[in-house]
Amino acid sequence: MTVKVIRWGILATGNIAQTFTKDLLVDPATRDVYTVKHTVVAAASSSGVQRAREFLEQVKAPPTARPYGSYIDLAQDPDVDIIYISTPHSHHYQNVRLCLEAGKNVLCEKAFTVNAVQAKELVRLARQKDLFLMEALWTRYFPLSIYVRDTITSGKLGTIIRAFADNSLNFELEKNFHKEHRMVSPDLAGGALLDSGIYALTWIFQSVYTTQPGDTCKPPRVLSSVRKYGATGVDEAATILLSFPRDAQLGGDIHAIATTSFLVSNNIDGKGTSGPAVRIQGQNGELQVWPPLWRPNRTRLILADGTVEDKTFPIPGPGKGSGWYNGYPLVGMNSEGEGYGMFWEADEAGMALLEGRKEGIYESLDESVVIMEVMDEVRKQCGLVYPENIESTVATEL
Repeated sequence: MTVKVIRWGILATGNIAQTFTKDLLVDPATRDVYTVKHTVVAAASSSGVQRAREFLEQVKAPPTARPYGSYIDLAQDPDVDIIYISTPHSHHYQNVRLCLEAGKNVLCEKAFTVNAVQAKELVRLARQKDLFLMEALWTRYFPLSIYVRDTITSGKLGTIIRAFADNSLNFELEKNFHKEHRMVSPDLAGGALLDSGIYALTWIFQSVYTTQPGDTCKPPRVLSSVRKYGATGVDEAATILLSFPRDAQLGGDIHAIATTSFLVSNNIDGKGTSGPAVRIQGQNGELQVWPPLWRPNRTRLILADGTVEDKTFPIPGPGKGSGWYNGYPLVGMNSEGEGYGMFWEADEAGMALLEGRKEGIYESLDESVVIMEVMDEVRKQCGLVYPENIESTVATEL
């Protein structure tokens, strides 16, 4: 069997880039993937070439991987097949545009951009240049998420009527984040909506939008409320009521609620004691997903006929005894040998390059745009505005 080696460039060297890259370099055979493998050929840091060199050492990249102190140099590296971008939301548009204009395929962290106008321009540019582009909404590529969508489309729940999704963490903002921190700074498009609300919206969309027949999907009507963080003016909590239009003969409109908060947690003890964070309800029963919503591993199916089915979805990796650890500082490290789960989105990107596809199989670029339009509407209703330079589609260096 021929295995395609996907040559990655890593743009930005922060915590999430380190988590992604460590996962990326795990042998795909540990998750039963045998058609693609991944390697890192270069990384770039805005802090300089020394930081990029340290990053490559930290993630144990191949010794031949090249460090750059410039994103432009990375984008122009002829050995790079695809670039993973993990800068703050405020910089996604400019960084993705730079890479696309250099002829590079791109996997860009969520939220895709700051606004829908930026997202549409990047989609236009990628399609014009016939390049692969995907929002790194990694949760969609988990086996658990595939199971949830398959259960819905199988008809087990009957006609879907409504859904709830809550992604909340108590960050103790004033204690843990200074005003310039990316989570709360308006200059970096901070706030709960774009950072953690995107996960709640992802669960709503992949439950009641993605699962509808393609020619029947319609953008939702939106009603929202946010609570602002007094220190910087970004949102520290948001609640969104969505009504997805659906023809009467298919069951009528679907209602959904997506909510997020930096003030309270929906997983207080880290063990799921607080209950499910997602509930997808149909006429025949409901499917529940336990937190954390970005990295879930537990579901419960409850049907009107008395069926109760609990499932767990272990996340693979090098395994115990490997001495290998991965995780994310805000939520802690995982058990020895347990992957974080970001490799599944990397596998999807690799498979797309192998097959000649230009977007992800579980979230189209058009759907990424629709979700950005929903967040735009929330911001419009609630007066959430970011500085003009990061809302712009004018090519510039931030």
